[in-house]
Amino acid sequence: MNIATAIAFAGSRLDRADHVRSDPERLAALRANGARLLRLDGLVPTLDEDGALQWGALDEAGEAELVFLGLIDGRGMFAAVPEAGDMAPAYASPNVWPLLGRMSAEDLATYGGARSLVDWHARHRFCGACGAATAVARAGWGRRCPECSSEHFPRTDPVVIMLAEYAGKVLVGRQPRYPARRYSALAGFVELGESVEEAVARELFEEAGVRATQVRYVASQPWPLPLSQLMIGCVAQVESDQLVIDRDELEDVIWVDRDGVRAALANRDEAPFLAPPAYTIANELLSRWARGE
Repeated sequence: MNIATAIAFAGSRLDRADHVRSDPERLAALRANGARLLRLDGLVPTLDEDGALQWGALDEAGEAELVFLGLIDGRGMFAAVPEAGDMAPAYASPNVWPLLGRMSAEDLATYGGARSLVDWHARHRFCGACGAATAVARAGWGRRCPECSSEHFPRTDPVVIMLAEYAGKVLVGRQPRYPARRYSALAGFVELGESVEEAVARELFEEAGVRATQVRYVASQPWPLPLSQLMIGCVAQVESDQLVIDRDELEDVIWVDRDGVRAALANRDEAPFLAPPAYTIANELLSRWARGE
């Protein structure tokens, strides 16, 4: 995969500028010279009439903790930590979903990274070792406990998301919470002590009863809703098309050939299912498979 081919929520123009994070003098200089603050309504992006992210002055943050997002054209870009993080499930963010399709790829990536970072801070104000209140460290890329000196850093949870392939068809499934007719790739968290390949095989067997014989990595996507995850996209060859569905996880699963996938991606009336949104890695996996990649 060409790393210049950005998937949704990746490809921000921000220079992460790791060397600046531990340099108080450089940070102070950036704050004093035209630094910008990402405008958020809690964790929801504020967009202008063209769908672009809005940026304001640092003093708009008031007394909130500030985190350094990085540099754009040499200018410091910051975000404020909200009072509360997002503990709701991903599908319970009705104010966010309509905005995602309006943003440019670069703004979507910048927002996703910023949201994940400030959300982590909002949910980790206390030390996991001793319970004391923590303080922002490394310009927002960590927190430090003043009582026991423990250091805490933002985390990303790995999630495998995959298409099972057999005899020219791929397997897609739906959960009850999905919109009518929507199907997507199967997915699940990587468990302790697992490789990506093992997680793909386990999830496919647990949810659909199919056994993987070969797993191929395709692409990855940072995913900020509701918590920070790294979606690891794969295609797995399976030994049979016989299904045993876990009804606690899935409402239905279906096998679909390339013509059916192409029809779904084109949103045609005769499509066998409604494709996942264009900004998801599930859509990317289906698109690449439909092209024979």
